[in-house]
Amino acid sequence: MTKVALTGAWRVESPSELQGTVLMPGTLDTNGLGHDDQELSADYGSGKPGPIGSRLTRRHTFEGTVRLSRQIRWTPQPGRRIFFEVERARRLEVRVGERLVEPYRPQTLITPHVFELTGLLTGDDLLQVDSDNAYQGMPHDAILDSSTATDHTQTNWNGLLGEIGLRVEEDTFLDGVRVYPYGDVLSVEADVDSRQGFHGRLRLSSDALAQPLEVTADLEPGRRTLTCSDLPLDAHADRWDEYQGCLHGMTIELLTPDGSRVLSRVSTDFGIRDFAADERGRLALNGRAFFLRGEANCAEFPQTGFPPMDVGSWIRILEAYRSYGVNVVRFHSHCPPEAAFIAADRMGMMMQPELSHWDHQHAFQEDVSYRYYRTELEQTLLFLANHPSFVMLTLGNELSAYATGHQRMAQLIEDARSVDDTRLYANSSNPHYGQLGSDDCNEVYTSESYKGHDLRCCFANMRGSTNAVHPGTAHNFEDSMQAVRKECTVPVYGFEVGQYEVLPDFREIEEFTGVTRPDNYTMIRDRVRESGLDQRTWQDWVAATGELSRICYREEVESVLRTPSMSGLSLLGLQDFPGQGTALVGMMDAHLHPKRFPFARPERFRSFFTDQLPLAVMDRYAYTSREKLSGTVKVANYGRRTLQGDLRLRLQGQGVDLEHAFRQVTCPVGKLTDLGTFELPLDGIHGNQRCRLSLEIDGVTNAYPVWVYQDSQPERPDGLYEARRFDQQARRVLDQGGTVYLSPDSTAQSLPRSVQAHFSTDFWSVGTFKDQSGTMGQFIQADHPVFADFPTDSHTDWQWWPMATQRAIILPERYQSIITEMDSYAYLRPMTQLLECRCGKGRLLLSSMGLQNLTEYPEARALQTSIYRYLGSKDFDPHQLIDPEVIDQLVA
Repeated sequence: MTKVALTGAWRVESPSELQGTVLMPGTLDTNGLGHDDQELSADYGSGKPGPIGSRLTRRHTFEGTVRLSRQIRWTPQPGRRIFFEVERARRLEVRVGERLVEPYRPQTLITPHVFELTGLLTGDDLLQVDSDNAYQGMPHDAILDSSTATDHTQTNWNGLLGEIGLRVEEDTFLDGVRVYPYGDVLSVEADVDSRQGFHGRLRLSSDALAQPLEVTADLEPGRRTLTCSDLPLDAHADRWDEYQGCLHGMTIELLTPDGSRVLSRVSTDFGIRDFAADERGRLALNGRAFFLRGEANCAEFPQTGFPPMDVGSWIRILEAYRSYGVNVVRFHSHCPPEAAFIAADRMGMMMQPELSHWDHQHAFQEDVSYRYYRTELEQTLLFLANHPSFVMLTLGNELSAYATGHQRMAQLIEDARSVDDTRLYANSSNPHYGQLGSDDCNEVYTSESYKGHDLRCCFANMRGSTNAVHPGTAHNFEDSMQAVRKECTVPVYGFEVGQYEVLPDFREIEEFTGVTRPDNYTMIRDRVRESGLDQRTWQDWVAATGELSRICYREEVESVLRTPSMSGLSLLGLQDFPGQGTALVGMMDAHLHPKRFPFARPERFRSFFTDQLPLAVMDRYAYTSREKLSGTVKVANYGRRTLQGDLRLRLQGQGVDLEHAFRQVTCPVGKLTDLGTFELPLDGIHGNQRCRLSLEIDGVTNAYPVWVYQDSQPERPDGLYEARRFDQQARRVLDQGGTVYLSPDSTAQSLPRSVQAHFSTDFWSVGTFKDQSGTMGQFIQADHPVFADFPTDSHTDWQWWPMATQRAIILPERYQSIITEMDSYAYLRPMTQLLECRCGKGRLLLSSMGLQNLTEYPEARALQTSIYRYLGSKDFDPHQLIDPEVIDQLVA
């Protein structure tokens, strides 16, 4: 086999306005050709042409068919077979001169495009390639909604990518080799294409085989498949495993009947691994239950508008994911180029591609959809067969269908198993959004819920345990899994977990130097400036939302670790999603760079997104000094080695150092081990403080914040007028130069200009989920004297949960607040939960948290006590002036 590259300059024409010379591989975008980008979608845009606020703007855009052409001055040797190949493209039609060439194998958006030109080239020929990204004869809408072609991430590019050229073969040649591992044996399939028929020998050799194999082959003309089954492996052949990219080589040769001459030779790498469900219904790799720590890649490549085609770039991408603890990458409604799988093979990263399919209403109902995706499925499985990193596949993202669609889904899964049963398959990721549960055909189930039983902690419109249940470290999904297990026995893992938004860092704008322009980012930046927020304040807000987002992500992860019947979770996401209303949910920006703040450091996220972790299971984070800190200790061990020795649990703070030890324990691989209970007295702790509860066993550590407060009822200082309404008495006290603590009930009736706040940041984006309030957590003046007896950081943490889930007042203008409720960039409303001012002749402290109604919580009592102490001290000396009429508008 030899290759002739056809990279470089091509002509482009049709339509006429796109005429010119372009460089291939590349796209119209990378060559600066196309129209102005406009978005008219009522869901994400303004409904009229103009700047796009919901996603990145393409500098050039085009949907339709273009003709790419190139003169080929090259004469093939007689008796050779010639193939034109493009590694990745949209729908293609190929002509030599004016003669249409039929595809050698079915075309898909995932696999290489191959056309046989044998007998058509004369030595001076015009090769014409019609490239269609309007997908005539294909399921256009399902493709455009998917990450394969959506302008919300990858872009619906038009062009030719990767390797482009001619492949020259002998009359008889090996067209493909697939190696499938089954325990201690291999099965090998070799595709032989021969116009005259093949009569000779087939030889297989590999360092992984116990011995080489040579067999006689007698094949009819055409494309035929030879299968060699149950080939014994060498007893010492290494296995491919998580983070261990052990690969073996195999060479297959076609020989003459006497074995004296090689007619065709193909070499390939492969890995030996088993990926299946274990006896407990957990995902297992080589028989070992592991903890799936997934990330969803939605094809966010803002520089090029398409995924990189080279192995080096994918190694860098996967290393970025791995630095945060990821071991499985889900490709949301797309499949990356083969280079991604080559990189993953070498690194021991697991991959879950999906078909280029997002039809959340009637998947596979239309015949055109069923025909195309059946082809895409089969061709993908054949093309990626030798990659051990490829462990799972679903038929698309969030697919919904009626009876016909579900019947066709089941048939497609059956077809997939018949082609390759060394992977696991499901009819969709998050089918029907979990409302109908799992079809019988599925080998795995990944969803946000199961028939109303939650499988993650936060949902659109802020539903879920993160914002609804007073926090501790005991939450898990065992109740949900009990409901699942009544009907479904396959491995289960969480779908698109997280989606906690972080405010944007505008320094990233300068990085967009490629085919997309961040108009949505600059619009937000301009609105921030217009709202009166200075750059330093905004950076503080970015940091505060990032810290809170990471805290919430940790709760998601540990909730699953505390659920032994779940196999793990797949995040959405570690990388910002620059579309769908601008969903900046990541620890990394859209360019896959860690954000420039401490919250985004990979080691901080990896400290809990890991395979081995001791867990303290407690009902609460906040206690009084009259209580005992009690709970249980469990150890999640999904690594490769048993953890054993003493587990030491230690509570440390100012003047406190308490320890509890579990002696000589053993925590086996693949299990959540319950070590028993612990109890630590807190009566020796003086003052209010944040303590650190740490756990360590066999070099593996974890730590939690624990807040301990002195147990006393808040005492209102003398001379303070505390009011629920801004009544006449409050006005009189202020007119007389007195002090008023205005603490209305935290209700919409008492606070007519307010919104419901939440503990977590906004879910995904208000641009997509418009019914949520958009609050982004608290920014707290941590060094303010009001918190002298209430330890706090500048961002929301678990001790703030009772107060953070109350209402926030919308101010008429941006006043200085002690506790600012940060707002989504969709609104940027000036909001507060705690504000002080001079009002009339007196001094006023306004709270929207309704602390008087939160006395069941020691953290709320402690905050109230600290507020009272502050109001009764000389420190209470506010400087900003707010007119009483303004206060009157804020409180009923």
